[in-house]
Amino acid sequence: MIFNVMLHLGTMFVVLAVFWRDIIKIVKALISLDFKTDEGKLALFIAVGSVPTALIGFFFHDFFESFSHNLLAVGVALLITGFVLFVSERRKTDRELSYLDSLLIGTAQGIAITPGISRSGVTIATGLLRRVKKEIAFKYSFLLSVPAVIGATAMESRDLVVGNVDVVALFLGAITSMMVGYISLKFLQKIVMKEKFHLFTYYCWIVGLITVFFHLF
Repeated sequence: MIFNVMLHLGTMFVVLAVFWRDIIKIVKALISLDFKTDEGKLALFIAVGSVPTALIGFFFHDFFESFSHNLLAVGVALLITGFVLFVSERRKTDRELSYLDSLLIGTAQGIAITPGISRSGVTIATGLLRRVKKEIAFKYSFLLSVPAVIGATAMESRDLVVGNVDVVALFLGAITSMMVGYISLKFLQKIVMKEKFHLFTYYCWIVGLITVFFHLF
């Protein structure tokens, strides 16, 4: 659906706007094939993390998406997200990013196509569980989302049929996604930096329990 594609692009533009300095440095490192700098290493980490995301998305997209029709599955996924967020902030974070970290975070991002699993939540939490410094885990989580969003948008656009498109609705949807995305990203950044990440735990647990309750009763 073209509306979903526009929403994806809107949120991606937010990431590009917030991390544009890092992205320019990464692009320069790629062009010069300089992988010894921090930006060059980060480019390699993004490439490594994108591999499991792409494989999971390509082979298991329909399987995980099928859970969207199952309230119990969505509720359980929310409870799992809450648990991962809760335990992640109990770890001391003092490490730099490694290739194994990138691989695990990329795997978490791939699994996050499951309805009820927060992409940013589980990717940042995976980094924190690996004791990666919180500022690095946060930045890497969102930079890693760029190739994922591009890939997801390409997949959704394959069978896209543009008929009577409401241009106004598309424009408003894209603008709204960018505004909400920017506010949410900045808010999440403050939460993570102030070590209050676990506060999202209670939201996930409450919504998850309500969802499971509605499914059962």
